[in-house]
Amino acid sequence: MILKGFKEKSIKKQLNTFLNQPRDGFDNKKVESLGIILNADETIGFELLKSIGETINVRPNNIKVVAFTQESSEKTFSWNDCFNPKDFDWKGQIVNPEMDLFLKKEFDLLISYYTQDVLELKYMTAFSKAKLKVGVFESDPRLNDLIIKTNTKDVEIFKSELYKYLKVLNKLSNE
Repeated sequence: MILKGFKEKSIKKQLNTFLNQPRDGFDNKKVESLGIILNADETIGFELLKSIGETINVRPNNIKVVAFTQESSEKTFSWNDCFNPKDFDWKGQIVNPEMDLFLKKEFDLLISYYTQDVLELKYMTAFSKAKLKVGVFESDPRLNDLIIKTNTKDVEIFKSELYKYLKVLNKLSNE
Protein backbone atom coordinates (compact mmCIF):
# COMPACT_ATOMS: atom_id res chain seq x y z
CA MET A 1 0.00 0.00 0.00
CA ILE A 2 2.82 2.38 0.85
CA LEU A 3 4.65 1.50 -2.37
CA LYS A 4 1.51 2.26 -4.36
CA GLY A 5 1.47 5.75 -2.85
CA PHE A 6 5.17 6.23 -3.66
CA LYS A 7 4.56 5.05 -7.22
CA GLU A 8 1.64 7.41 -7.72
CA LYS A 9 3.56 10.39 -6.31
CA SER A 10 6.62 9.57 -8.42
CA ILE A 11 4.61 9.32 -11.63
CA LYS A 12 2.74 12.58 -10.88
CA LYS A 13 5.99 14.41 -10.13
CA GLN A 14 7.68 13.16 -13.33
CA LEU A 15 4.59 13.98 -15.36
CA ASN A 16 4.27 17.54 -14.07
CA THR A 17 7.99 18.22 -14.46
CA PHE A 18 7.95 16.93 -18.03
CA LEU A 19 4.74 18.71 -19.06
CA ASN A 20 5.99 22.05 -17.76
CA GLN A 21 8.98 21.94 -20.13
CA PRO A 22 8.53 23.51 -23.59
CA ARG A 23 8.14 21.07 -26.51
CA ASP A 24 9.97 21.16 -29.81
CA GLY A 25 8.47 23.07 -32.72
CA PHE A 26 6.09 21.86 -35.35
CA ASP A 27 7.48 20.21 -38.49
CA ASN A 28 5.97 19.83 -41.96
CA LYS A 29 6.58 16.10 -42.31
CA LYS A 30 3.67 14.00 -43.57
CA VAL A 31 2.14 11.36 -41.30
CA GLU A 32 3.70 8.00 -42.15
CA SER A 33 3.71 6.28 -38.75
CA LEU A 34 0.90 6.09 -36.21
CA GLY A 35 0.87 5.15 -32.54
CA ILE A 36 -2.38 4.62 -30.67
CA ILE A 37 -2.75 4.50 -26.89
CA LEU A 38 -6.12 3.33 -25.65
CA ASN A 39 -7.86 2.25 -22.49
CA ALA A 40 -9.08 -1.33 -22.97
CA ASP A 41 -11.53 -0.84 -20.12
CA GLU A 42 -13.46 1.90 -21.96
CA THR A 43 -12.86 1.36 -25.70
CA ILE A 44 -15.10 -0.66 -27.94
CA GLY A 45 -14.02 -1.95 -31.31
CA PHE A 46 -10.29 -2.17 -31.82
CA GLU A 47 -10.72 -2.66 -35.57
CA LEU A 48 -12.49 0.69 -35.83
CA LEU A 49 -9.48 2.39 -34.27
CA LYS A 50 -7.09 0.59 -36.57
CA SER A 51 -9.13 1.85 -39.54
CA ILE A 52 -7.98 5.37 -38.65
CA GLY A 53 -4.69 4.43 -40.29
CA GLU A 54 -6.48 3.64 -43.55
CA THR A 55 -8.34 6.96 -43.40
CA ILE A 56 -5.11 8.97 -43.12
CA ASN A 57 -3.10 6.76 -45.53
CA VAL A 58 -0.77 5.08 -43.02
CA ARG A 59 0.37 1.56 -43.92
CA PRO A 60 -0.71 -1.16 -41.47
CA ASN A 61 2.92 -2.11 -40.73
CA ASN A 62 3.52 1.49 -39.52
CA ILE A 63 0.74 1.36 -36.93
CA LYS A 64 1.45 0.39 -33.33
CA VAL A 65 -1.34 0.06 -30.77
CA VAL A 66 -0.91 -0.30 -27.02
CA ALA A 67 -3.77 -0.83 -24.62
CA PHE A 68 -4.04 -0.20 -20.90
CA THR A 69 -6.13 -2.26 -18.53
CA GLN A 70 -6.48 -2.04 -14.75
CA GLU A 71 -6.39 -5.83 -14.49
CA SER A 72 -2.97 -7.23 -13.70
CA SER A 73 -3.50 -10.46 -15.63
CA GLU A 74 -3.20 -9.84 -19.34
CA LYS A 75 -6.12 -11.05 -21.38
CA THR A 76 -5.69 -12.06 -24.97
CA PHE A 77 -6.41 -8.84 -26.82
CA SER A 78 -6.26 -8.30 -30.55
CA TRP A 79 -3.99 -5.25 -30.28
CA ASN A 80 -0.23 -5.30 -30.28
CA ASP A 81 0.68 -4.79 -26.62
CA CYS A 82 -1.12 -4.44 -23.33
CA PHE A 83 0.08 -2.79 -20.13
CA ASN A 84 -1.24 -2.30 -16.61
CA PRO A 85 -0.24 -0.55 -13.37
CA LYS A 86 2.20 -3.35 -12.50
CA ASP A 87 4.34 -2.33 -15.49
CA PHE A 88 5.52 0.67 -13.44
CA ASP A 89 7.88 0.29 -10.49
CA TRP A 90 7.57 2.17 -7.20
CA LYS A 91 9.72 5.01 -8.56
CA GLY A 92 7.32 5.53 -11.46
CA GLN A 93 9.65 4.02 -14.07
CA ILE A 94 8.43 1.66 -16.79
CA VAL A 95 9.59 -1.93 -16.35
CA ASN A 96 7.84 -3.36 -19.41
CA PRO A 97 10.34 -3.44 -22.34
CA GLU A 98 7.58 -3.26 -24.99
CA MET A 99 6.19 -0.07 -23.47
CA ASP A 100 9.69 1.39 -23.25
CA LEU A 101 10.18 0.70 -26.98
CA PHE A 102 6.82 2.32 -27.72
CA LEU A 103 7.85 5.47 -25.84
CA LYS A 104 11.18 5.68 -27.66
CA LYS A 105 9.70 5.33 -31.16
CA GLU A 106 9.27 8.67 -32.91
CA PHE A 107 5.77 8.40 -34.36
CA ASP A 108 4.62 11.07 -36.77
CA LEU A 109 1.21 10.96 -35.06
CA LEU A 110 0.13 9.66 -31.66
CA ILE A 111 -3.55 9.20 -30.91
CA SER A 112 -4.48 9.04 -27.22
CA TYR A 113 -7.91 7.48 -27.37
CA TYR A 114 -9.17 7.55 -23.78
CA THR A 115 -11.27 9.83 -21.59
CA GLN A 116 -10.70 8.44 -18.09
CA ASP A 117 -8.15 10.21 -15.91
CA VAL A 118 -5.65 7.35 -15.53
CA LEU A 119 -2.14 8.28 -14.45
CA GLU A 120 -0.42 5.53 -16.46
CA LEU A 121 -2.18 6.56 -19.68
CA LYS A 122 -1.23 10.19 -19.14
CA TYR A 123 2.38 9.11 -18.53
CA MET A 124 2.50 7.14 -21.79
CA THR A 125 1.04 10.06 -23.73
CA ALA A 126 3.34 12.65 -22.19
CA PHE A 127 6.58 10.71 -22.55
CA SER A 128 5.95 9.50 -26.10
CA LYS A 129 8.39 10.99 -28.60
CA ALA A 130 5.62 11.51 -31.16
CA LYS A 131 5.83 14.64 -33.27
CA LEU A 132 2.09 15.37 -33.16
CA LYS A 133 -0.20 14.22 -30.36
CA VAL A 134 -3.97 14.10 -30.79
CA GLY A 135 -6.41 12.98 -28.15
CA VAL A 136 -9.93 13.04 -26.78
CA PHE A 137 -8.82 13.48 -23.14
CA GLU A 138 -9.26 17.11 -22.21
CA SER A 139 -8.70 17.40 -18.47
CA ASP A 140 -5.01 18.28 -19.02
CA PRO A 141 -4.50 20.19 -22.29
CA ARG A 142 -0.70 19.98 -21.92
CA LEU A 143 -0.77 16.32 -22.95
CA ASN A 144 -1.95 16.74 -26.54
CA ASP A 145 -1.23 19.20 -29.34
CA LEU A 146 -4.78 18.79 -30.65
CA ILE A 147 -7.87 17.72 -28.73
CA ILE A 148 -10.88 16.43 -30.65
CA LYS A 149 -13.76 16.35 -28.21
CA THR A 150 -15.81 13.26 -29.04
CA ASN A 151 -17.23 10.31 -27.19
CA THR A 152 -14.91 7.27 -27.38
CA LYS A 153 -17.80 5.30 -28.91
CA ASP A 154 -18.00 7.76 -31.86
CA VAL A 155 -14.92 6.53 -33.74
CA GLU A 156 -16.31 7.57 -37.14
CA ILE A 157 -16.78 11.18 -35.99
CA PHE A 158 -13.27 11.19 -34.55
CA LYS A 159 -11.86 9.84 -37.82
CA SER A 160 -13.58 12.46 -39.95
CA GLU A 161 -12.53 15.31 -37.65
CA LEU A 162 -8.96 14.03 -37.50
CA TYR A 163 -8.85 13.83 -41.29
CA LYS A 164 -10.07 17.43 -41.59
CA TYR A 165 -7.47 18.79 -39.15
CA LEU A 166 -4.60 16.81 -40.68
CA LYS A 167 -5.60 18.07 -44.11
CA VAL A 168 -5.58 21.67 -42.87
CA LEU A 169 -2.17 21.10 -41.27
CA ASN A 170 -0.90 19.58 -44.54
CA LYS A 171 0.10 16.35 -42.77
CA LEU A 172 -1.58 13.86 -45.12
CA SER A 173 0.40 12.03 -47.78
CA ASN A 174 -1.10 11.31 -51.22
CA GLU A 175 -3.10 14.52 -51.11
